[in-house]
Amino acid sequence: MTQQIYDLIAIGTGSAASSVISRCAEAGWKIAVIDEREFGGTCALRGCDPKKVLAGAAELIDWNERMKGKGVEGNASIQWSELMAFKRTFTESIPRASEDKFKQAGMHTFHGKASFVDEDHIRVGDEVLQGKHILIATGARPAPLPIDGAEHLIYSDDFLDLEQLPDKLVLVGGGYIAFEFAHIAARAGTEVHIIHRGEEPLEQFDSELVNLLLKKSEEVGIHVHLNAEVKAIRQQGNTYVVSGTRNGADHQWQCGLVVHGAGRIPNVDGLELEKGNVSYTEKGISVNEYLQSESNPRVYAAGDVSATEGLPLTPLAGQESRAVSLNLLEGNHNKPNYKVMPSVVFTVPSLGSVGLDVEQAKEEGYKVKVNDMSKWYTYKRTNEKFAMAKVVIDEATGRILGAHVLGGKTEELINLFAMAIQFDLTTDQLNTMNFAYPTAASDMGSLF
Repeated sequence: MTQQIYDLIAIGTGSAASSVISRCAEAGWKIAVIDEREFGGTCALRGCDPKKVLAGAAELIDWNERMKGKGVEGNASIQWSELMAFKRTFTESIPRASEDKFKQAGMHTFHGKASFVDEDHIRVGDEVLQGKHILIATGARPAPLPIDGAEHLIYSDDFLDLEQLPDKLVLVGGGYIAFEFAHIAARAGTEVHIIHRGEEPLEQFDSELVNLLLKKSEEVGIHVHLNAEVKAIRQQGNTYVVSGTRNGADHQWQCGLVVHGAGRIPNVDGLELEKGNVSYTEKGISVNEYLQSESNPRVYAAGDVSATEGLPLTPLAGQESRAVSLNLLEGNHNKPNYKVMPSVVFTVPSLGSVGLDVEQAKEEGYKVKVNDMSKWYTYKRTNEKFAMAKVVIDEATGRILGAHVLGGKTEELINLFAMAIQFDLTTDQLNTMNFAYPTAASDMGSLF
């Protein structure tokens, strides 16, 4: 057993660690980087980026279907193995490139499970490392489910690396993962069932827009079972039988694969935080406003593993990483900005939200402008049946306070609204902007 002393020990190599590692290395710090999985992190390897590649193919299929009889002929189809091969062109080089980059910057890299020995010592394999500072950026993991036969579940990273899709697929849960994967698989020809315990899925989004998305989901063959709960999963030959209840009555679903889509929790498993005097709750590692551990000042935490008001989103993890880097190098002075946290579900069409929600806006007396955009030129030219936007406005000042969008241009519009909220822009100011026409952005002035 050997012991080495580092200025910084970083546990994790994804978005929440990237700025800390790079900035501290540039400052000449001696750094150890640890990851129990491939270097590169969830978003780049088994999350946002590869998922969006698959979602792009689903969008193409939907365009093709919508435009039949409108000048487009023939049937497009997803060849799953080819699509997965294309996806791997985005991911396969990242682990080696990431590790090479760290080594070239003079860092020491370690593969294995990290755990605290005491407040400033980390064990990884047979090595014990001492750190003047320690960053925990281990992200999130699938939440454990009280299901008999839960070992038969596959997880999101498994789905994103499937060699082939089954004829029938069951997704447990009604959040981002379940709906995004459902819309991809359905466009690839799989019969898809979503099993959700609650009365409404995607609960953090506007319920009227979610209901429109449910109608679209049903149109493309996705079966969404609400008030349904999975009790057990058993293997039967080459298939699985999912047993549970639906509206209080016993029910069974038979399928080729069962995917965990029921949420994620902070990944503190195995870190032995108690030995490091690092306090935590079910929401993650307890940190102050500077992302420093409330119980061990040597330790900082960023991203999904930290208990902050930030949503579990890659841009927020990156912003927290930047804040930690500045606080380590210059002393605690930088706080992450959580004023604007745009969020998008990459279904087809996509669903997005930023700022104040509609119910809260109504309670506080703000104006909510609702627009059914399905007959607007932007969506009519692509034959989209479901397109709607809701904008929350403070009439006293003209400031935009929130926006909620469903449609093929959601990502573009949500980011524009996020910028307006971040910089306190008013509707009058936005109306002076000349956007390229015809685009979804050029519709902005008609949305409020």
